[in-house]
Amino acid sequence: MVSSSCINLSDLVSGDMFNSSQTPRRLPRVMTDPGIVSDVDGWETNDGDAASSECRGKKIIVANFLPLQAQRDIKSGGWSFSFEEDSLLLQMKDGFSSDTKVVYVGSLKVDVDLSEQDEVSGILLEEFNCVPTFLPPDLQKRFYHGFCKHYLWSLFHYMLPMCPEYGNRFDKLLWQAYLSANKIFAEKIVEVINPEEDYVWVHDYHLMVFPTFLRKRFHRVKLGFFLHCPFPSSEIYRTLPVRDEILKALLNADLIGFHTFDYARHFLSCCSRMLGLDYESKRGHIGLEYFGRTVYIKILPVGIHMGQLQSALNHPSSSTKVKEIVQKFEGKKLIVGVDDMDIFKGISLKVLAMERLLQQHQELQGNVVLVQIVNPARSTGKDVQEAKREVYESTQRINNAFGFSGYEPVVLIDRCVTSCEKTAYYAFADCCIVNALRDGMNLVPYKYTVCRQGTSNMDEALQIAAGSPRTSMLVVSEFIGCSPSLSGAIRVNPWNIDDVADALNMAITMPDVEKQLRHEKHYRFVSSHDVGYWAQSFIQDLGRACKEHYSKNCWGFGFGLNFRTLSLSPTFRKLSEENIVSAHGRTCRRAIFLDYDGTLVPHSSITKSPSPEVILVLNNLCSDPKNTVFIVSGRGQNSLSDWFVQCENIGIAAEHGYFIRWSRSSKWETIPVAADFGWKRIAEPVMKLYAEATDGSYIESKESALVWHYQDAPPDFGSCQAKELLDHLESVLANEPVVVKRGRQIVEVKAQGVTKGFVTEKILSTMTSNGKPPDFVLCIGDDRSDEDMFETISNAACISSLPVPPEVFACTVGQKPSKASYYLHDTSDVLSLLRSLAAASSSITATSGTRTEVCFESCS
Repeated sequence: MVSSSCINLSDLVSGDMFNSSQTPRRLPRVMTDPGIVSDVDGWETNDGDAASSECRGKKIIVANFLPLQAQRDIKSGGWSFSFEEDSLLLQMKDGFSSDTKVVYVGSLKVDVDLSEQDEVSGILLEEFNCVPTFLPPDLQKRFYHGFCKHYLWSLFHYMLPMCPEYGNRFDKLLWQAYLSANKIFAEKIVEVINPEEDYVWVHDYHLMVFPTFLRKRFHRVKLGFFLHCPFPSSEIYRTLPVRDEILKALLNADLIGFHTFDYARHFLSCCSRMLGLDYESKRGHIGLEYFGRTVYIKILPVGIHMGQLQSALNHPSSSTKVKEIVQKFEGKKLIVGVDDMDIFKGISLKVLAMERLLQQHQELQGNVVLVQIVNPARSTGKDVQEAKREVYESTQRINNAFGFSGYEPVVLIDRCVTSCEKTAYYAFADCCIVNALRDGMNLVPYKYTVCRQGTSNMDEALQIAAGSPRTSMLVVSEFIGCSPSLSGAIRVNPWNIDDVADALNMAITMPDVEKQLRHEKHYRFVSSHDVGYWAQSFIQDLGRACKEHYSKNCWGFGFGLNFRTLSLSPTFRKLSEENIVSAHGRTCRRAIFLDYDGTLVPHSSITKSPSPEVILVLNNLCSDPKNTVFIVSGRGQNSLSDWFVQCENIGIAAEHGYFIRWSRSSKWETIPVAADFGWKRIAEPVMKLYAEATDGSYIESKESALVWHYQDAPPDFGSCQAKELLDHLESVLANEPVVVKRGRQIVEVKAQGVTKGFVTEKILSTMTSNGKPPDFVLCIGDDRSDEDMFETISNAACISSLPVPPEVFACTVGQKPSKASYYLHDTSDVLSLLRSLAAASSSITATSGTRTEVCFESCS
């Protein structure tokens, strides 16, 4: 469902936000016009028109901000730039080979005057391999501080804008600014990309619609996206008025990365509930089938830069600082926390837990100190100011209540703190606490662990003997991304102040032997899963996700943010009525196999019986003696018999071919499979348990099968239950002669050997043995069970016994990966095709008897 607040991108071509030029043009090397971007729907061209790049195989890293520091020289008035060594984007290069060229695309953190932008762009590209986007100040404010920080950031951290005082509500103008900024970023890529060789890696929630803009320009671009913040549960995400647009845009990437399984699970749940997509695990990789493309999901937490952190530990400033800390806190247990000033970091709750700790354990008063380092806030607003005020008030109250001369239980450091100073606190602290209410990853626990491992210089400053056992203790919120990877940490609910206080007490009083074991476990993981490992793993998976790009045909369709790429096999094409009618006219013995649900009747139809028009068309087809028409369905024989009682000459294969009838007057036959159905006594009770536990589901009992339907159950829960039921049934029926399969909103248990492919082969063999080998075979179906039919009629070994190879048309309903070589869009297309064949049959039948005799003679 599309919210009334949603807008089509074509509606945005107004005002000064978009340039409405309808002619695709090549962009200049550096774009300097503020806020002007080309028309969204006029941007599409062929991949071959892309701007060439001097260096092949680049990695293009796209993020909101470039990994640069910029300063204005007071004397000369010019700009000076340097790399920001702490930037994750810069550290990622460790995961690439030394000869890999890396280009960064993003904004500077300073405003550059329009007259200087060309010069600055040249310097950044030449000296730093950086391409600046230069968003106009007003657009930057509405895009970053408006939509990103004050709306998306809050929503993705589970804070709904219930009232204007706490969080911004959705604003269409801010959304337009978000689109415009993403579009400018995408246009900048065109200046440096070689689409056949380069990889594009996009970072974080600021650029979630970016994939659509770039995919529209280059259908086969190698495009990865990594989300560094939480992806909320579907209940939260569904409140976003532009929820479908963002989901569809993300699905235009080839690989989407998340820090934790929970974030990935929430994303997949949203795709299921809102777009009707289901995912599969393929050899350990999670994939979503989306218009013929497989969008892969990667779950891997980012790591830290080990070399940089160890360099900071060995820096003389760190040794000097740690000596000061040792002297200041001598004889005391030190708990350290490092957080941004943000409402989601839980700093005030952490301070309250410290207060509770001192209240409950008087022996710790004067012996334990919480040092809370507060990084500068990344956004402004009333909520940040209130959070800061609450932290200061709580700190003052606790220090007044429990402090005395020479002792402050809570030390608040609210200033810019250097990396060396932080590492000194990490190296000395007995415990590190990260108490965030919600956080995408948070690398503080990783940094603390490495600093506690120490270096020779730091050991000397701390007066620790070389080779002595190392210890560390972590108290982490269960709502942060690093929590699942730190199995030795004490996980807490930050809202439960008593539990956090107990965790702190446990951490500082735990025996050293256990602290050592926990530390060793954490250090092994952190040191082996650093930022280089993370980047290398993502790029390798992105390469695998894109390996089939040039083995398929791609078409782009859809307007605005509804744009997506259809990717299909080169041999896969729409079934032409003209071609099949021509083939129909050239042949004399035709076998036509038709699925029922989703082929003759839409899945969405409330009335499951065939329409009068379907009956009329099938009767016209069957009236031609050259046609053998079969309905091959998973439905039971009674339903199909009743529905097609008016069709005298139609054949029916019910229950996937377990029952077969050649015409209304003939008797039902069963295929020769095991007659023992004792497995039903095992399967039925299991399926009943799931039917009772899943509202909207039910069991259908057939002669040869049991089917659990869940189309009316909640999509997410039904899909989850289906997977559980599938595993359960496969386990209890492992030694029974059955097959357990999952289909379109069903889980089915049926006797082995009962497939649509088997019955199709049986019908073709019977026609041949009766002296009427088919020279024309048409098979149309829409789901997985029909793939057996497509494989059978397309298998040369199966039809090699026929005197002359027939003309074969295997056709699936819907454009999707299939063993069929053809497709039709929907049931109306199927009916139109059958109507044309029926008309052709009627016209031939109405011709003179001489012509009919000649046809039979030529086919004999």
